[in-house]
Amino acid sequence: MKTHSTTILTVRSGGVVAMGGDGQVTVGDSIMKADSTKIRRLIDDKILVGFAGASADAFALLERFETKLKDFPANVPRAATELAKEWRTDRALRRLEALMAVVDARHTLLLTGNGDVIQPTDGLLGIGSGGSYALAAARALVAHSNLDAARIVRVALEIAAEIDVYTNTNIIVEELACET
Repeated sequence: MKTHSTTILTVRSGGVVAMGGDGQVTVGDSIMKADSTKIRRLIDDKILVGFAGASADAFALLERFETKLKDFPANVPRAATELAKEWRTDRALRRLEALMAVVDARHTLLLTGNGDVIQPTDGLLGIGSGGSYALAAARALVAHSNLDAARIVRVALEIAAEIDVYTNTNIIVEELACET
């Protein structure tokens, strides 16, 4: 049975990075939970991590990532790269079905089980079943509005929820100040 469990969006604008996610967890064609929290603050609230995919897989990766952050406390890209290498090469980890979005004051990163660590040029990142819809909405809002990063995330996720059946409007948005 295929599990769909989220839309996560990250927007970096106006000296702030905001990450938001919806609360819906779906198994097959049934909504199992409407108020899940898929964004976590790590390392003294300096890092936000959002995850999409199988929940248990995401939590396993989250724990491993937190360990990598402790190994490389001042270097989020290095911790992400080390996790991605382990994720790709470890026999058990490579079966995990999840994506992770990671942000800190300087970086926005996408981590995948293929060993990818990608930093989007524009600081915008959408993952999960409604990620493309939310990302398109966010790009339009950044270009054609004066909304702050958190409001862009919320509005874009609301738009995605109108299109993607695996995304709901129970939205949580977290923010961090960016380095200038």
